[in-house]
Amino acid sequence: MTIPRDIVLAFSGGLDTSFCVPYLQERGWNVHTVFADTGGVDAEERAFIEQRAAELGVASHVTVDGGPAIWDGFVKPFVWAGEGYQGQYPLLVSDRYLIVDAALRRCAELGTKAIAHGCTGMGNDQVRFDLAVKAMGDYEIVAPIREIQKEHTEVRAYEQKYLEERGFGVRAKQKAYTINENLLGLTMSGGEIDRWQAPGEGARGWCKPRAEWPSEPLRVKVGFVGGEAVALNGEKMEGHTLLARLNSLFAAYGVGRGIYTGDTTIGLKGRIIFEAPGLISLLTAHRALEEAVLSKQQNRFKPDVARKWVELVYEGFFHDPLKTDLEAFLASSQSAVTGDVVLETQGGVVNAVAIESKHILNAKGATYAQAADWGVAEAEGFIKLFGMSSTLWAEVNR
Repeated sequence: MTIPRDIVLAFSGGLDTSFCVPYLQERGWNVHTVFADTGGVDAEERAFIEQRAAELGVASHVTVDGGPAIWDGFVKPFVWAGEGYQGQYPLLVSDRYLIVDAALRRCAELGTKAIAHGCTGMGNDQVRFDLAVKAMGDYEIVAPIREIQKEHTEVRAYEQKYLEERGFGVRAKQKAYTINENLLGLTMSGGEIDRWQAPGEGARGWCKPRAEWPSEPLRVKVGFVGGEAVALNGEKMEGHTLLARLNSLFAAYGVGRGIYTGDTTIGLKGRIIFEAPGLISLLTAHRALEEAVLSKQQNRFKPDVARKWVELVYEGFFHDPLKTDLEAFLASSQSAVTGDVVLETQGGVVNAVAIESKHILNAKGATYAQAADWGVAEAEGFIKLFGMSSTLWAEVNR
């Protein structure tokens, strides 16, 4: 008789990872599940995930608090970078790397080198999981959803039927959408979203629709030290707690919701709904402060570094040495990014309306378009020299 081998499954309680449990068990694996709670679920959902693991008959289940790790490992450098992927998407899937870390720690505790995940063969997450695991050591990676795609084209329908035939129910929402939630925000795909149609009423997560926005504007003050948000309305708090508060405050006003179509790592077009009220608000505050305290050359050059950092993280190269190199530059650029920013929303959009910092690059004797401490001759001479090449071209080719 073959003794079952231990394998650790990164588990969320959704359709894909629920399917993975009996699938792996029926192939001789002793399944140990790990849920890395990266801050996107409430106590009720967390309890459901633990109950779901028990219902599926796993050998063991652990829940790991991933909030601090995702703040230090991702949010801080991402906010320093200040750029979304392709100018839009705020990398809400970046908790995958922290999930891998939690699963590999569980592997070490159990003495196994086998790890499983519920990523499909059509998406980017498989790349992120696999490359992150490979960067951390020599592990056996099992991906049940990729395996069943060899024989089934309608994968989600097959998973649902597979579970129901074994007596395991499937939540109604999971039949239509793939939903991912974490501290960073929420993404939804599947159903009419994948069909390039307008999202239905069920395709809504945290962000309230316009009819439910409060009538009074919301104003909050975010305090930064060295580019890191450390206080909210004057109250100091840990980063992951601050981001969770921003999520709650700005979701009520519908801030941070978008529909995004992007070029995926594997070459397909990916269409998702994302909701990131806290992260979008934090990016808005940080950028406003940065624009006021960084030099002109820093503000011009930094987005180039940021876009490369974002591409590396999006495409799975979380542990590539270039990412570390770029983060050294980003960290250096934050030395003067200290101060307070007041954010305001009346619904849908958030703006930075006030900035306080001793590092704002104010000229003592001049204000743009209002007053200057230089003369007319100096201005005219600057314009003449600054535009000389263009002026000469016009004269020669007139």
